[in-house]
Amino acid sequence: MRLVTYSWLAVVIAVACAAIGWLGIAGWLAAVVVLASVAMHVAGNAIGTRLREATDHDLAQRRGHGAVPAPELPAAVPTPLGRRSSLGRLVPVSAGIGAVCGGTAGTLALSWLTDCSAAGAVLGGGSSAVLGGLFGFLIASFVEIVRTSLRASLAAERLAPPAAGGTAPAHRHA
Repeated sequence: MRLVTYSWLAVVIAVACAAIGWLGIAGWLAAVVVLASVAMHVAGNAIGTRLREATDHDLAQRRGHGAVPAPELPAAVPTPLGRRSSLGRLVPVSAGIGAVCGGTAGTLALSWLTDCSAAGAVLGGGSSAVLGGLFGFLIASFVEIVRTSLRASLAAERLAPPAAGGTAPAHRHA
């Protein structure tokens, strides 16, 4: 490595040590998490690069089969889940209801169950409102996506041609 790289490394280590000394155990934990994240990122990048280089892209030609033309497939019709569309009115309404319920529950719980000031209860209620809104959004999004996928699968089933012979294939036991 060059001297400049070592200098920057020394600066980073010095700043990290100062932060660890200032923050205590939380600083040590943060440093461990950051270092582990960087190490895993570098390791994953190295493994991915090695796998990409080791992949045999010309396997069909090496076996002597030559280039086999790909069969022509009809263009796929995008399903409702494949298109970009709004999730509907259910999501913002659910997020709003979740925020109101979460904020109310958080404020009341902090006021009644703890010994905190009114400002603390309002701040905690705001945090609870954000979490309630997030959970409301997630639940409504999940319900909307499941509903859309069920509707699309039922529509595709209705449009599918019947099986040969007009009935469903019977299971044979050997």
